This record gives sequence, structure tokens and C-alpha cells, in this order.
Amino acid sequence: MNRFFAFHTGFRSLSLCVLLWTTAQAAMSQTDHVERRYQYAVRFIQQKDYVKAKAELRPLTEIRTSGIAPYAHYYHALADFNLKRFSESRLMLKQLIDRFPDWKKMDDAYYLLGAAFFENGQYEEGIENLSRIGDPALKPDVSKLQTYYFSQINDLNRLKLMQKEFPNNRELALALIDQIQRTSTAPADLELSDRLTNRFGVPGVSRPVTTEASSSTATVARPEKNRNKGYYNVAVLFPFRLNDINPEERARSNQYALDLYNGMRLAKTKLQSEGITVNLFAYDVDNDGTKMTTLVNNPGFIQNDLLIGPLYAEPNRIATEFANQNNVLLVNPISTSSELVVNQPLAFLANASLNQQALKTVAFARTLSMVKKAAIYYGNTRKDSTLAALYQNELKRIGYTVQDFRKVGSSDLEAIRLSETNKPGHIFLVSSDESTGAKLLRLLTQRKVEVPVIATSSAFNFDKDPLSTFSKSDLYLVYPEFVDPERPGSDEFEELYLDQRNMIPSMYAYQGYDMLLFFGRMLARTRGQITNRSQLKATPEEGYLLSGYDYTASNDNQVVPIVKYDGTRFTLIK
Repeated sequence: MNRFFAFHTGFRSLSLCVLLWTTAQAAMSQTDHVERRYQYAVRFIQQKDYVKAKAELRPLTEIRTSGIAPYAHYYHALADFNLKRFSESRLMLKQLIDRFPDWKKMDDAYYLLGAAFFENGQYEEGIENLSRIGDPALKPDVSKLQTYYFSQINDLNRLKLMQKEFPNNRELALALIDQIQRTSTAPADLELSDRLTNRFGVPGVSRPVTTEASSSTATVARPEKNRNKGYYNVAVLFPFRLNDINPEERARSNQYALDLYNGMRLAKTKLQSEGITVNLFAYDVDNDGTKMTTLVNNPGFIQNDLLIGPLYAEPNRIATEFANQNNVLLVNPISTSSELVVNQPLAFLANASLNQQALKTVAFARTLSMVKKAAIYYGNTRKDSTLAALYQNELKRIGYTVQDFRKVGSSDLEAIRLSETNKPGHIFLVSSDESTGAKLLRLLTQRKVEVPVIATSSAFNFDKDPLSTFSKSDLYLVYPEFVDPERPGSDEFEELYLDQRNMIPSMYAYQGYDMLLFFGRMLARTRGQITNRSQLKATPEEGYLLSGYDYTASNDNQVVPIVKYDGTRFTLIK
């Protein structure tokens, strides 16, 4: 039997029974010879002997006055279809439609004709014929038929042209969304996917059910979340700013969002190789709560298993509320604010919070010196001052003395109160000014202040600072974005990314890859039901490119990478 009819056996068998019963009534007025020949043909159809069936049916298609004639046409076309003679099947069906326009089973003819056009790749003609079907009972079968054939189309441009011609066809829109999410990161395609998703939902999600609430109003029933569907839907809620993209510009304000997403796309492929199917759906969500409200009110949005983003406060608040109400995981990919996950059991930070960075760095500093005195210097940004304050508070909590706590810039480092005879047990520098780190190290050398220095990686310019800058034996960097080129899989990722995107992956691309890889695996392990935190930790064997994830104690990542230059390269020491 043809692959399509094997797929839709239930509908075709029902159709056959209906047609047989109706035909039996019509045949009562025919001659015994005609009736007997028709019954032989039907028996051959049931036995899948389509050649013999056609031999019996062919003469019956010429008896135009017979009540059996339209049925003979239909079964002759069905036999041709199953013999994969689709052109002949279409010709017989068109003859049926021309000769018997009032045949009461015409919807079956349009259904078969649509399938025959689809088999020859004539999708537009197939859609047009299926649209002529008026029986509501056949609509589910029409939907399955279109879904099956549209999923075979791998030409993105063909799908876009078809969707433009048939803008109200839901199955076509869903096939286009799926194709874009699997094969394209072009801004215009992502915008189109976003629009279609807002209107039609996501692939794999049933059409919203409308029920009458009264004679004048209707309500949309939100579908139940299906946790046994065999795949996971991930909504990526980033400020892609598609309308503002200038293809000629290389440095785009939204490049980090595109890089994160492109890294996720490679992780999706990796997960698929592990038997974990993830569907990515990109939404252009900027600092606008209205857009996020529209999304969460879309009935199909509940079928997402994981939300990544949004990145701004108000959309994130709306998304978090939705996640809590519907038991959906939510990850903020770049924030370091622990406030986003406090009392939010389903919300996670992909990065370590500033509070976690302070705690882990203080614990490391205690291993460097027995002297319980420290000097803390910080830069001009809010992030710098916040981390410095958290570090100071933790030091004081464990009994340390903060000898100097000062805001500094690269131009006023001379004001720090350190000397060979007035020095702390260690120094902590947190600065977003990448020229500050090297200048501080030179100043310490001049003043002969030889103590361990812990600095944030953002205080250095790794492209311009010579490697000798980092050769100080007791210099350590808090480096959340550290990518170790020696890690297994790092070269492969870079080559694959370069091949697909024609650019070297940024730190955000690595983050996007690791983040989806980890949370995709976590979804598969827990099916989105976090009941055992011992599972929420990455292991070295799992092949992450960055430093990993650990949520065994809290919802912000407890992994805080600290690296050191060993004379040839930077290595992770904690």
C-alpha cells in the first residue's frame, strides 16, 4: 500500500466502508452483470490487487447512466494511486468531477485528488482541491494529510512562497516555522517565524479549542501541557531587534543575542544525536511588557517546556509569573542578579550571581594567605561596586579586616594606600575598565607590594595586554566567560560554527551552546519536574565548553571559574 494510505489507514478504511454501503444500495437497480463486476472490483481493492481491480472497473466508468459509475471512477483512481500512477489517478478523478458534479461523496474525490497532487510535488494544486472539502468530519484527516506532506518539503524558499499564497493554512505555517527554526538564522526569517508563531502557535500543538460561553461570547480553552510528547519546546525570548538590523553593519547592538541563539542551534543538533529532540522557537522580545503579555496569552505558548529570557525586567517579570503558573522552566542567560531567582523555584541563572561570585572568590582567597587583611578596589560601573560590596561583606562576616576599600579608575590608581610595609594579605580588583588591571600590577611592582591579586577578567584587555602581564606568580582571574581551548570538543565547535556562520564564535555563542546543552539534558532527565537537585549538576564527562553548571544548592549557578596563567596558557584552577 502507498506510504500515505498506510499512514492514514483509519480514514481510508472508514471511507471504503461508507462507499461500499452506499454503492450496494445503488447497485440494486443495475443488471446482475454490472453489479457482479463491480463486486469483483471491490474485492480486488480489498485484496490490494489493484491491476485486476482496474480491469473490472474500466468498463464500468463508461456507463454514464449507471449509479455505480461515479464509484467505479473513484476506485479506479484509488487503484492508480496505490500503484503510484498519480497522473492517471488525477485524470480519472477529474473525469469523475466533470461527469458527476453532484455526486454526494465528492469530498472523498477531492481528498484523493489533493493527495495525488501532493505526491507529484504539486502542493499548490493539492491545497486548492483540499480546500473544496466541505464535510467538517474530514477536516482532521485533511490536517494530517497536509502535515505529512508539508513536512517532506526541505526547500525554505518554496515554503515561504506557498505560505504567502495560502496565508490562512495553519499546517503550512507550522511547517514553515519548523523549517526556519531548523535551518535559518536570517533576521527576516526569524521575524516571519515570530509572526506566524504568534498567530498559529508552535508545531506539535493542537489548534486552540473554542467553546461557546453564551450566545454572544466565546472563550478559548488553554490546552493541557503534554509532558509525554517525546520532544521539548524551548522559547528563546531575546531582543533580536529584527526591524533595526542593517545587513551592512558588522557590529550590531543585538549581535550578542544572535550569537547566543546560533550557539543554541548547534546544541540542538548535539542533543538530537543523543536522542533528545528540542524545538527552538525564537521570539523578538525587547524591553516591552506588551509583547510578552501577548505571547503568554497565546494558548499554544503553554506547550513550551523551557523559556530562555527575556532579558529585561518587565518582560521577565511577566514570563516568570507565567512559568510559575504553568510549571515551565525559565533561564536567564546573562543576568548576574540573584533577585531574579529568589523564591522562584523554576527560574535559573545560567551564570553565577554576583553574590555567588563573591562567596566563591572569598573561599578561594582564604587558601592563598593566612593574613586576614584585604584591600578591595572597584571600577565605575554598578556591577563593579556591587560585587566589591558583596565581597567586603563576606570578608567581614568571616572576621577579615578590609584595609582599603576604594573606587578607582585607570587614571587615579596612585591614590591607593599600599606599600611594601603597608600591605594586605591579598588584593581584590573588580573593574569593567580593561586598562585598570595591567596598570595596577605595574603600580604594585613599583611599590614592591608582593601579595596575591585576584581580579575580574574584565579588568584586562586580552587582545592588547602582553602575556607577560599575566606572568605574576600570584595573579588569579575570576573569569565567568573562560573558554579553555584545550577542552575536548572546543576545536570541533569552533570549526563547525565558522563553517556555518562564517565567523569565529564569540563568548556568547559558547554560552548559548552550553546552556541549551545542559538544560536540554536536564529536561530529558527530569521531564521538567525538578524534585531531586542532585541531578542538576554538570559533570566533566558531558563535554561542556565552558566551566559547567551546578544548581544542587541554589537556582543561580554555583560554578565560579578562577583561572591562572601558567606560562603558556590560562588554566582553570577552580
